[in-house]
Amino acid sequence: MNWWNYITVDPTICHGKACIKGTRIMVSVVLDNLAAGLTADEIIQSYPSLSREAIQAAISYAAELTRERIVAIPA
Repeated sequence: MNWWNYITVDPTICHGKACIKGTRIMVSVVLDNLAAGLTADEIIQSYPSLSREAIQAAISYAAELTRERIVAIPA
């Protein structure tokens, strides 16, 4: 999965937050929906301009971000 084919960061769109290309749907919105237990089909129903590939790209992008820094997990 080449997430960079689906994700963009543009300072003039959504204050520079990562978004799905061609939309104003932030990656964080997609991830929040997945974290809330929604399925890809349910997310696409709410955001018809999304594709399954774009949702997978959001997950891949988030995975890439976690490799870039250490996040302290409280004990």
